[in-house]
Amino acid sequence: MNKRFALLGFLAFFSPFLLVGQTYDLVIYGGTSAGVAAAIQASRMGKTVILIEPGQRLGGLTTGGLGQTDIGNKQAIGGISREFYERVYQYYERPENWNWQDKEDYKGVAYSRTEEGEKSRWTFEPSAALSIYKNMLDAEHHITIVYGERLNRASGVVKEGATIRSISMENGSDYKGRVFMDATYEGDLMATAGVSYTLGRESNQTYDETLNGVQAHRYNVSLRGNVARNARNHEFVDRVDPYVIKGEPSSGLLPYIKEGGPGVEGEGDHHIQAYCYRMCLTDHPDNRIPFEKPEGYDTLNYELLFRNFEAADDLENMYTYGGGFIPWANSAMPNRKTDTNNKYGFSTDFIGQNYEYPETSYEDREKIAQAHLDYQKGLMWTLAYHPRIPDKVREEVSQWGTCKDEFEREDGWPSQLYIREARRMVSDLVMTQHHCEGLEVVEDPIGLAAYGMDSHHTQRYVDANGFVQNEGNMQSSVAGPYPVGYRSIIPKQGEADNLLVPVCLSSTHVAFGSIRMEPVFMVLGQSAAIAAALSLEEDMKLHELPYAKLKESLINYGQRIE
Repeated sequence: MNKRFALLGFLAFFSPFLLVGQTYDLVIYGGTSAGVAAAIQASRMGKTVILIEPGQRLGGLTTGGLGQTDIGNKQAIGGISREFYERVYQYYERPENWNWQDKEDYKGVAYSRTEEGEKSRWTFEPSAALSIYKNMLDAEHHITIVYGERLNRASGVVKEGATIRSISMENGSDYKGRVFMDATYEGDLMATAGVSYTLGRESNQTYDETLNGVQAHRYNVSLRGNVARNARNHEFVDRVDPYVIKGEPSSGLLPYIKEGGPGVEGEGDHHIQAYCYRMCLTDHPDNRIPFEKPEGYDTLNYELLFRNFEAADDLENMYTYGGGFIPWANSAMPNRKTDTNNKYGFSTDFIGQNYEYPETSYEDREKIAQAHLDYQKGLMWTLAYHPRIPDKVREEVSQWGTCKDEFEREDGWPSQLYIREARRMVSDLVMTQHHCEGLEVVEDPIGLAAYGMDSHHTQRYVDANGFVQNEGNMQSSVAGPYPVGYRSIIPKQGEADNLLVPVCLSSTHVAFGSIRMEPVFMVLGQSAAIAAALSLEEDMKLHELPYAKLKESLINYGQRIE
């Protein structure tokens, strides 16, 4: 017995050194949904794999509050991604997982029957998603997971020519691999490896698009001739004054409004989609944490919110599109919980306050994330309790709060910031509006995307009439599910021949707005792992892998590519 405990103690002490001492078939940096799917797939193909999560929670937004699955056409989803949603269905078939609500009382989107014998559920609690992921990773595949280690972004990638040999973390840990994957939302490994990428919105002229760049007009026309909605769903009511003292420009602008106009229509800029936290709220009194005023709360930060309500002639019809009067999208999840997202002109999106996030230091990223959290906490407290908020709004919002049983933080808020867009790789294939609309079709499909082309606002400005406006919102339909190409998840020839990038893939701002859905990230992560495994088995670089062989394996593992 003493020998057994001695051995366990030895392994516990030296396990970190054992992890960094071996060479893995696949090293995945980023425990997002894409990273999780990739790790599972690599393990199923008999490859050694390590999954490195810079934070302390796996799953990215799938376990971070985004329980209202966006996809457009669920028939497009196959493989491990569909398996996950089938497991969500199975999870909620078990009575012990209905703690705060009877199953029969849940009125959200329950499940779909898309094929004979198939059942899947597309709405879920963050804790349910985390439980399912952990079961798939730990109980079934025993995948090695490292938490809390961040890439050394200054010198953390060792290459021989175009081949990555190892990556090192801030704490000095080194991980050797034959193939590497960047599954982060930020694209840190890709950037550190010297791969080409871009930030912000391209000009329409760059790729002959119509929905890119500045989108200040309320309507635009897609390449297929469809009308796109811009700045319509999430705009202020008319005539909201932007100045600290109404009607007095000399008093200065209210917080978070930029000087000058929106820019030239269709021209590119460095702006990216606004971030927020996807809140999991509840109105169950035994599980609810009431909204609290954050430290440093400043009423002036919410003056535009007050004025937006005050400018409305009729509260019930204060928005021309979407109905309702509370600035949130409060989608019902099981157990009397929600996935709560941005809605209308002043809501959870912290517009224009994320431009530096993708490229700045870890420390500054933490400050930006904290600023987003403080803003959103202040917003929810304001909506629930501030006397200048209409009574009907306060009465409704104050019934809600964060959940005691969902996240690690005592205040019930998630730790995962909703990074809707950051770096985007520029490879030999750039996915564009043409692909989304079916006007061009890739020759090397590895999965399907189906959500409409969509962007949240990127800036808040003063228009020519002296009133506040948001800019950057764009929504346009796609013709149907369309394929995403293999070349869009591998770098340009000669830049990195053993790196896959399924999240910050090569795409324009417009195309990324359609592709960037969690089910698709899982699809692309799995497909990337299949490519990695095949390249090792065939002893060839990722760029040399015959597509016919990749296609055969994709289909065998349940991917839907047509």
